Amino acid sequence: MANEVKDISREKSGQLFEEAKGYFPGGVNSPVRAFKSVYGTPLFIERGDKAHLWDADGNEFIDYCCSWGPLILGHNNCEIREAVAAQLDKGLSFGAPTALENKLANLIISNNRYLEKIRFVSSGTEAVMSAIRLARGYTGRDKIVKFEGCYHGHSDSLLVKAGSGLVTFGETSSAGVPKAFAEQTIVIALNDYDAVKQVFADFKDEIAAVIIEGVPANNGLLIQEKAYVDFLREITKENGSLLIFDEVITGFRLGFEGAARYYEVQPDIITYGKIIGGGMPVGCYGASNELMSHISPDGGVYQAGTLSGNPVAMAAGIAALSILARKGFYEKLEQTTQQFVQQIKDYIAEKNYQVQLFTIGSIFWFAFTDKTSIRRADEIVHESMEHYKIMHRELLNRGIYFGPSGYEVGFISAAHTQEDLNSTIEAIKVSLDIVFA
Repeated sequence: MANEVKDISREKSGQLFEEAKGYFPGGVNSPVRAFKSVYGTPLFIERGDKAHLWDADGNEFIDYCCSWGPLILGHNNCEIREAVAAQLDKGLSFGAPTALENKLANLIISNNRYLEKIRFVSSGTEAVMSAIRLARGYTGRDKIVKFEGCYHGHSDSLLVKAGSGLVTFGETSSAGVPKAFAEQTIVIALNDYDAVKQVFADFKDEIAAVIIEGVPANNGLLIQEKAYVDFLREITKENGSLLIFDEVITGFRLGFEGAARYYEVQPDIITYGKIIGGGMPVGCYGASNELMSHISPDGGVYQAGTLSGNPVAMAAGIAALSILARKGFYEKLEQTTQQFVQQIKDYIAEKNYQVQLFTIGSIFWFAFTDKTSIRRADEIVHESMEHYKIMHRELLNRGIYFGPSGYEVGFISAAHTQEDLNSTIEAIKVSLDIVFA
């Protein structure tokens, strides 16, 4: 076929991967990096700049993974880099308060009407784990409701999947999670009003919280209707339960106030991930003054961390969020994303290909289906991932880096130039031609 190109060289990456297998389970420090869902061995990245990545073999890529979302300003942003360098001269970690924590907290809270107090932690997983503990401590209840297709990190309470039936206690999705832990988590399908009603009928005074991704984006992009989110807010209030928005992906992606502002809903607790640190290992959770007063040392819900409020991450976060808070930042980024997506959609329509491109804010997702709306995990056709495998390989061969799984979303950053986007659109067109040849 005229459009076909040679596979990129992965010789050095392959050698590094073989070496890594001797050090790490599966040769990686996070499972999706193993490239099990796509062709070839993982690429070992050497450096990034703006919207571009270079691997160990010298291959250059336009990056749409963006470290799984938080690099909304691209790689090696000069303002973040300078802030980090300035802090490095002063020290890496103190395990004690710094003025930087105050400055970043003020920047977040003063620009977010949905928060009154926050607590910094070291990751999104830790933020969600702490939010769950706060919900249980505040309500005096044990059970958590989560949704199939929403990922909230790898803490025991949430590393569960649905069993069979409308409303089921979670079944462990990982060895090492005690059955008793999983049984405190109830898992239901998204966008199912009756299932939520049944949960509260069956366990009326036992549910501490309902947790949902601001917009589910860890298992496809499952955009929920406002009416459903409003329904969750109402039924939790009526039953004395809390509503937790996990905004590790959507926070500061859909706007400075994230999905809470998008849906105009006040969650009880909100969690954020490393986007608040410019991509550094950091996260936070926040709520009202009244709720947060239950966190130690003010209250009885214990949570601590030596690296919480790490000064290097705080410095990076101040630099990053100061840019995001500038007037017009999100409007421009969303406009760029919509123009990018629309050109691809037009080509798909012209060719009558069976693929949908879903988008919200600066996030997008390819689904190889004829369904124009996907709101639940069980609506994703697993077999369609074979199409994504081909597309992923063809895009890599043309210098475009997407996440190594068809369930993962893509991200546009402010560092993507029009030239980057135009090159990507052409590569996507050719790759789709090959997929559907």
